[in-house]
Amino acid sequence: MNDTYIVTVYVVINDLLKAMNYADDSRSQMSAAQGLTIAVVAAKSFQNHHERALQVLGRLGYVPSFSVSRFNRRLHALADLLSHILVLVSEVMSYGSVFIIDAMPLPVCKRVRASRCRKVQGEAFEGYCAAKREYYFGWQLHLLCDSSGVPVAFEMLPAAWDELVPVQALLAVLPPGSLVVADPGYISQQEELLSYLYGEVRLIPRYRNNMRGNSQADKALLDAHRRRIETVNSQLYTMGLQHLHARTNPGFALKVAASLVALAFTNALN
Repeated sequence: MNDTYIVTVYVVINDLLKAMNYADDSRSQMSAAQGLTIAVVAAKSFQNHHERALQVLGRLGYVPSFSVSRFNRRLHALADLLSHILVLVSEVMSYGSVFIIDAMPLPVCKRVRASRCRKVQGEAFEGYCAAKREYYFGWQLHLLCDSSGVPVAFEMLPAAWDELVPVQALLAVLPPGSLVVADPGYISQQEELLSYLYGEVRLIPRYRNNMRGNSQADKALLDAHRRRIETVNSQLYTMGLQHLHARTNPGFALKVAASLVALAFTNALN
């Protein structure tokens, strides 16, 4: 537990809510800033386990005593606010002209339980993780970060969909002249051409050994930022993003958003 981290998250979220002219209901026993801070701290330190975060933060005096069921209802009511906070935090904390794009699996259950899964159904959610050499059932997180690991944009799509599907939508938020490094899964001359023609953004995937290869400058750029890609994936894995427990898709998406806000604060404060 990091007191500086907790206080910083609360103050920034509270200030952003004030800038959005948000006002809490006078009958509310927990403010929106407190509720969102608990969700972010739960993602950062408790692998998105809200009950543990409530107990610890309550004992430390950060938040009032609150039952888990009441907190979950309160947090689901704040889901749209959390999405806005994620966008604002990304705009405020991201910087530079070099960005990283990658995808990671978000399983909702074991593949053998796919037929009994209530959150998602169908072959579109049957994915394959090349890094672990295993199949999974659920979603895939497509994440665009700056060079320090602060999220800039993301999409959560069915696991079987190709990694190239959301590329143009993600790169559309970047300023002209941006450089985006990627792994071999993003190799596509068409996508490289489209991103440059419509946004003056260079998509730089790492080419395989049997292909044309990267220029010396592009190879140096890819080598310089490869560790950051691995670090971001490791941070999200530590937050429990590949072992999320949620009964509904909105609850699942809410924990993903809280994890990305936690990632933004973690990398911006380092």
